[in-house]
Amino acid sequence: MKNYTITVNGTVYDVTVEEGGAGSAPVRAAAPKAAPAAAPAPAAAPAGDAGSIEVSASVPGKVFKVEASVGQTVKSGDPIIILEAMKMEIPVVAPEDGTVASIEVSVGDAVESGDVLATLN
Repeated sequence: MKNYTITVNGTVYDVTVEEGGAGSAPVRAAAPKAAPAAAPAPAAAPAGDAGSIEVSASVPGKVFKVEASVGQTVKSGDPIIILEAMKMEIPVVAPEDGTVASIEVSVGDAVESGDVLATLN
């Protein structure tokens, strides 16, 4: 028998799998355990530093290039960050005209869909 600990949607299960010959192996799952506590979230930036318009990732990927810099004026549709996902370069653009207030990521960072990449004023 082999024992595994599996986490599904934050619920932790202890699973025992019996090794057998022909056919499928029976699986026994114990009652779910409480998931381990998540690491505390990083402290939010002071309100004066961040802009009121958030620029978020539309897809999970890796930051390939940072096109804009803090203080730069951008127009709606101007690229701010370039993400690399599924071997494609995907521009993340300014949703409206403004000034870049903060860049929240660096080249090489992994991001998830919905993560805030930058803020505008």
